[in-house]
Amino acid sequence: MIDTGIFFLYLAVMAGVTYLIRMIPLVLCREKIKSRFIRSFLYYVPYAVLSAMTIPAIFYSTAGLLSAVLGLTAAVILSLFEKKLLTVAIGACCTVFVVECIQKLF
Repeated sequence: MIDTGIFFLYLAVMAGVTYLIRMIPLVLCREKIKSRFIRSFLYYVPYAVLSAMTIPAIFYSTAGLLSAVLGLTAAVILSLFEKKLLTVAIGACCTVFVVECIQKLF
């Protein structure tokens, strides 16, 4: 069990770090960013971070590597056909389920 004082210290540090991360760009960048390179870079950062967090989780969340790869492939193919997010997620989950059921049979 953690001491109440330590808990509030940790909470204050986490709140301060979170506040600083959000406040510093607003203080340092008061005017609109005019550089096309920096604007383009900042546009793609959320997609890169989301991919970096999601892709490893895909490969470790299933029972085997084959089902993970086929589920990812199904998701990519469905997204290339511009299907909605729910359709892509359900398609990938169904693909993983079917592949793992087939793997259990053999």
